[in-house]
Amino acid sequence: MRKKIVAGNWKMNMNLQDGIALAKELNDTLTAEKPNCDVVICTPFIHLASIAQFLNQEVIGLGAENCADKEKGAYTGEVSAEMVKSTGAQYVILGHSERRGYYAETPEILKEKVLLALKNGLKVIFCIGESLEEREAEKQNEVVKAELEGSVFNLEEADFRNIIIAYEPIWAIGTGKTATSDQAEEIHAYIRSIIAERYGAAVADDTTILYGGSCKASNAPELFAKPDIDGGLIGGASLKAADFKGIIDAWNV
Repeated sequence: MRKKIVAGNWKMNMNLQDGIALAKELNDTLTAEKPNCDVVICTPFIHLASIAQFLNQEVIGLGAENCADKEKGAYTGEVSAEMVKSTGAQYVILGHSERRGYYAETPEILKEKVLLALKNGLKVIFCIGESLEEREAEKQNEVVKAELEGSVFNLEEADFRNIIIAYEPIWAIGTGKTATSDQAEEIHAYIRSIIAERYGAAVADDTTILYGGSCKASNAPELFAKPDIDGGLIGGASLKAADFKGIIDAWNV
């Protein structure tokens, strides 16, 4: 059975003290009331080691929002996959459209990041998704296929099993627009079909595919009810415990 996951992506929000307070609140809430899915919080690098010390990782997994495409060395300001792992984190988000867009991360760079993350025992939440122009031109399928082929379809099956896919239509991130549940299901099913073509039906059926893009408590139940949507990668709504818990609770419906 593939895992159902709700993952929070804090992005560049919250100072260390506020981040610790939020993580503690979530930890207490979800320890008291066990969720019906796996929960992960992906925080800024500087939060990781502090939060890892008190997080019950049987209840909430911890992840980074990025890692470097180099193993180590003279790369001032970069944070390696080994460093991320050494904090106690288990996951890393790679390929987010903000990293691709603002920081010119290419498929080749992301391929290196994925390999280093896996080498260091991290599970990868790999983001794919099309722009509004690409959606309007009905190119969304070829876009997501190219993103998978460019950075993760080079992996052997055993490594690919440590990849979680997050489909995030760029036009729906932080805009308040959300793909309809039918639009999201359609492309999730397509993504699963191309994974099946590459790795076989059993692997495709085991692969967790998350939806991201203005997912909130009000629309999560409808999205999560779809057969190929296995949870969400949550941005803004992960920054308040009650909002995030509302999305997690969609799995209780």
